[in-house]
Amino acid sequence: MSVNLLFVCGTGVATSTAVAQTVTKYLKEKGIKDLKYKQTNVSSVQSNVEGVDLVVSTTNIPYDITPPVVNGLPILTGANQNKTLEEIYNILMRGRE
Repeated sequence: MSVNLLFVCGTGVATSTAVAQTVTKYLKEKGIKDLKYKQTNVSSVQSNVEGVDLVVSTTNIPYDITPPVVNGLPILTGANQNKTLEEIYNILMRGRE
């Protein structure tokens, strides 16, 4: 199973990197090995969503985009981190099992 993710934060660097590391590690542990991702800032989201299965963002995305969006802040804070990781996994697995 191939998965394409987009991680978004204010600048596309710091917090999206931290979230990407946690999410990709979790998904690989859950058996998703073919995992591709990119990071961007919120102003570049619309030009980066093509072919993306899911967006994980630590900031509000003020655009209508096709892929589902998951709030990544709990992954940074640790509050409800496992619930958020499970939500990401469940969204990606919908219709693929």
